[in-house]
Amino acid sequence: MNQPMSKNSAMLTADSRLNGKRLGTGRKHGFFYELFRNRVLFLMLLPTLIFFFINSYIPMVGIYYAFTQFDFNTSLFDAKFVGLQNFRFLWQSGTLTKLTLNTVGYNAAFILLGNVLAIVLAILLNELRGRYFKKIAQSVMFLPYFVSFVILSVIVYNIFNYDNGFLNTLLLQFGGERVDVYNKPWVWIFLIILFYLWKNLGYSMVIYLAAITGISDEYYEAAKMDGANIFQRIWYITVPMLKSTFVVLLLFALGSIMKGQFDLFYQLIGNNGVLYNTTDILDTYVYRSLKVTFDVGMASAAGVYQSLFGFVLIMTVNYIIRKLNDEYALF
Repeated sequence: MNQPMSKNSAMLTADSRLNGKRLGTGRKHGFFYELFRNRVLFLMLLPTLIFFFINSYIPMVGIYYAFTQFDFNTSLFDAKFVGLQNFRFLWQSGTLTKLTLNTVGYNAAFILLGNVLAIVLAILLNELRGRYFKKIAQSVMFLPYFVSFVILSVIVYNIFNYDNGFLNTLLLQFGGERVDVYNKPWVWIFLIILFYLWKNLGYSMVIYLAAITGISDEYYEAAKMDGANIFQRIWYITVPMLKSTFVVLLLFALGSIMKGQFDLFYQLIGNNGVLYNTTDILDTYVYRSLKVTFDVGMASAAGVYQSLFGFVLIMTVNYIIRKLNDEYALF
């Protein structure tokens, strides 16, 4: 049998209900109530929602063409439905495997080398005591970020051109022979990574430098009093304090690991088929399928695979990080 409620318990229950009504927690409100209550905030959010709806959600209708054999002589939705034939061709021909390895491999190198070198440069720059030299060095390293990929392609071409490039001209001056760099696929694995780091390293370094300047000086002063040298202060104070920044930047980068750097690859490689085995990524393949072969179905299939692979990857990595440390997860 239920015990009768005491007088004090009844008073506490009545007070809690009254306070719940005053604070608005006594009843649950629906979406439309929140929409009306925060209508100004939702109105401010409306342009962003419209932008993503037009540019991100409406184009998703194009997924349909990944399962068709598109014919330009027919209308958009009269294309022949072929099911998974496009995906099967990409897999059996080995194209999908090659594109995946190239895309993931290059982006993994960009992410790991880019973040590690950015942390090292940010720490070194932070330890500089010359105020003006520090500002000049930071500006010089950040400047390549504003160089367009078109200008970069011109610089690269003038360096490695077979006939009158800077490299071959220099080799001839010292009695050597010309080197056809544009006919050596393995060389471009290192060149692409090198030029990517040259262009983007300064930007990443500024982010880590901002995180370092936010570390309290009290940690370093206490470490000095305990007899820690500069390397110990960096290893036991600076590096651990940059962990959260590194994880967040890593998650953002992993979200686009299948997207690649289309401008970089297309401007440096162009339509040089000799280099496709080591430099072709999903973005350049999709572009070339639309521009050269006009194969809409194959390009759409590669794009769908690219999106699904990237989605699964970011969800998996975020889940693992959330299990290890919930504070570092994106959601």
